[in-house]
Amino acid sequence: MGHVVVIGAGQAGASCVAKLRGLGFDGGITLIGAEAVPPYQRPPLSKAYLLGDMTLERLFLRPESYYADQNIDLRLNTWATGIDTTARTVSIGDEVLGYDDLVLTTGSVPRRLPASIGGDLDGVYVMRDLGDADAMEPEFRPGRRVLIVGGGYIGLEAAAVAAKKGLEVVLVEMADRILQRVAAPETSDYFRALHASHGVDIREGVGLRRLTGETRVTGADLSDGTEIAVDFVIAGVGIAPATTLAESAGLALDNGIAVDARGRTSVSSVWAAGDCASFPYGGTRIRLESVPHAIDQAECVAANITGAAQDYVARPWFWSDQYDVKLQIAGLNTDYDRVIVRDGGAAKSFWYYAGDRLLAVDAANDPRGYMIGKRLIEAGKTADPAVVADPTGDLKALLR
Repeated sequence: MGHVVVIGAGQAGASCVAKLRGLGFDGGITLIGAEAVPPYQRPPLSKAYLLGDMTLERLFLRPESYYADQNIDLRLNTWATGIDTTARTVSIGDEVLGYDDLVLTTGSVPRRLPASIGGDLDGVYVMRDLGDADAMEPEFRPGRRVLIVGGGYIGLEAAAVAAKKGLEVVLVEMADRILQRVAAPETSDYFRALHASHGVDIREGVGLRRLTGETRVTGADLSDGTEIAVDFVIAGVGIAPATTLAESAGLALDNGIAVDARGRTSVSSVWAAGDCASFPYGGTRIRLESVPHAIDQAECVAANITGAAQDYVARPWFWSDQYDVKLQIAGLNTDYDRVIVRDGGAAKSFWYYAGDRLLAVDAANDPRGYMIGKRLIEAGKTADPAVVADPTGDLKALLR
């Protein structure tokens, strides 16, 4: 059956190798991971793990023994340094490993604050992996002040954890409003009010000019001319697909590693899935950053390696936990022209339309609205705005 090498031991990589074995693939499988621990969940890092509500072992996607039991060669604390697509080999230091099929699940890397504005000072963090969470955990002590740069979901989740642990939180967002890139003003308003109710100082339309301090950060100069003292800083200014290895191997890139509808790259024996890959979707090309997508696309690639010849059908959905609010998002809100708000008190949802077409739903503590919206979107159906807007309206009737 040949040898499959998977580079990147995150959610996508772990899902790919498990699916291969689940489909009966009995050839060799090697999973290469740069971290020292087996594949684990990343979303809880900025939430339950930092809060101390989840242990390291509970983060693991599967017990470490699973990989040996399934005859999967799990290489931890290991870096792939090069790919020869002609010879079909991967270089791991001085070792050269042959493959029949190669899967790149290299994920993404956080954007860091430039060193020229103090981004390399001690006490400046990003949140992406276990090492990041462990490094910053000692900073979360009541009474300290943290500056969070960036008002996207990562920044807001970090703000929620810090506020719950008793820190003074200042969050700056250069854009006019938090979540501007990913959500409607109505959703931004909801989360702004939520954070204000927990004492978070959100400053919109305000950027970071520079961080101050000798070797460790002690303050920040903001674009509105104010200066604040800080104990530490978290940068939540986005991520970029990890494409260095693919680029050096000569693979085609397009906002990530470009793959076709089946997950195959510009080289027929090389595949890619998860955060690092861009793929055809609705007449364009997109890249999704979510756990469900990483799982589904990686499993599709595994099936195609075993001969399924199936296209990947993305069903975008996402979530974010902040305080006692669980936000669930279904669909993509690109090019929406109006938003209908369904206000059920404790449950609130925001429905995005382009003309009469339902595009997406942001559901805050509204699992029913989320599930119905998700089913409608996946079925290509719309939702009567009058029914959506009426909190007593029967959403389930929209499915008929």
